[in-house]
Amino acid sequence: MSIQFGAPAAIEALALSKQFKSVRAVSDLSFTVPHGSITGFLGPNGSGKTTTLRMLLGLIRPTGGDSTILGVPFGRIDDPARVVGVVLDSRGLHPARTALDHLRVYASAIGVPDARAGQVLHLVGLTDAADRKAGVFSLGMRQRLALATALLGDPQILVLDEPANGLDPEGIAWLREFLLGFARSGRTVLVSSHLLREVEQMVDHVVIVSRGTLVHQGSMEELRTAHRARLLVACSDPARLATALAATGVVDTTHLADGRIAIGGSDPGTVGRVAADADVTVFGAATEHVDLEQVFLAMTSGQYAAPGSAVTPGYGPPPPGYGAPPGYPPTQSPPPQPIQPWFGPTNGGGPR
Repeated sequence: MSIQFGAPAAIEALALSKQFKSVRAVSDLSFTVPHGSITGFLGPNGSGKTTTLRMLLGLIRPTGGDSTILGVPFGRIDDPARVVGVVLDSRGLHPARTALDHLRVYASAIGVPDARAGQVLHLVGLTDAADRKAGVFSLGMRQRLALATALLGDPQILVLDEPANGLDPEGIAWLREFLLGFARSGRTVLVSSHLLREVEQMVDHVVIVSRGTLVHQGSMEELRTAHRARLLVACSDPARLATALAATGVVDTTHLADGRIAIGGSDPGTVGRVAADADVTVFGAATEHVDLEQVFLAMTSGQYAAPGSAVTPGYGPPPPGYGAPPGYPPTQSPPPQPIQPWFGPTNGGGPR
């Protein structure tokens, strides 16, 4: 029997697998979502992300493995709407129902006051559209209304499947700030996407999958450090410069086919001084920035690549809040982690 110390992870997948007839959608997938993080669940379309999310939320029975939310299987959470807010699809909105009426129906279903409907509409910037029917909403507005529905129970965790679909650049920027504010309060977000660039500025932890299997898990800082920028230097004696740099503790050097030397973990000023002291003439230097989207594509390239093909990591140019609504009955959900009052953006930039 394993012994766990400290609080359980916000979300944990344990060797999850799912077989659909002859298709292995997810295979032995394990990962954790830390408390207070915005975790990006990343992979190409068809990599098993949505299937995994549905297994986490008890909507699909796994072929093998298990999962927990705050240390408890989803099916054993007594009051799930107050623990996890979910947006898997914005197409489930009744076209003849107004935004406010839609939210009141769900508020009644989960036992929260009707007033909460107006609060969450304000949070997602749809107050002016409260009396408009969902059938005339743009895709971006439907995404916001689906997010408002997920927020009705004032959850500790948000699980969002491709939430930026249909949002214009302003809407994506608003969503980023909204989720950052949500996480700063100690709450947790798991957000799926098939584009790292779409979520790179908001996530602090990543889980990358391909063909239903884990290919990378860790912090964004670890991913950036592992693929940090390099300084490309053309000089009179690359080998001598590399030796001189090593003597100062700079050992991340690579000799390139074009005669330049690639240097990691240093800066132009330091390299220039070391070169001068070693009597090496520097002809020119350029910073090579890592495109993390290309790194992501390289990690997942096997899913659709033809036999024998590969994508190599590329380098290029750098590419408010609410508290618990009144009138809640006592909850028997898993004990919440301490969270702070959250005050995030409320106007949403207007409906889109």
